[in-house]
Amino acid sequence: MLVFTFPGQGSQRAGMGEPWVDHPSWEVVEEASAAAGRDLSHLLLEAPIDELTRTDNAQLATTVLSLVVLDAVERIGLTPAACAGHSLGEYTALVASGALGFEHGIQLVVARGEAMARAGEEAPGTMAALLGIADDDAEAACMRAEGDVWVANYN
Repeated sequence: MLVFTFPGQGSQRAGMGEPWVDHPSWEVVEEASAAAGRDLSHLLLEAPIDELTRTDNAQLATTVLSLVVLDAVERIGLTPAACAGHSLGEYTALVASGALGFEHGIQLVVARGEAMARAGEEAPGTMAALLGIADDDAEAACMRAEGDVWVANYN
């Protein structure tokens, strides 16, 4: 059984679309640009890291490149029995599985990214991933920190 999993925000990097720009699946970027109402090739090819890490841009870039890769593997005849995603990747999985149409999926990711950007401006904060420590140690570190700090989730 073949299962496709899609990444969440945080996997973006500057120039991430470069390996795909001459591939036939790059047409997905054009389709996504039309759905989003903006040129997404800039995000995937030219955007500096500070522009690319803004949540609205990061979400679009990650989703669109994931859909480019999906198109490429489907072109060689691979189709999944199931799709899954981590956080933002759940939206890509919904599009990949056909549960959500391509255009609506892109528009939903645009709206999600914009809403999260606004929320971050209204209530600034940050998030960190702690790797390789026990849950109790993570909670203890939060208790020792100044301000409102808590564990948001466990993976």
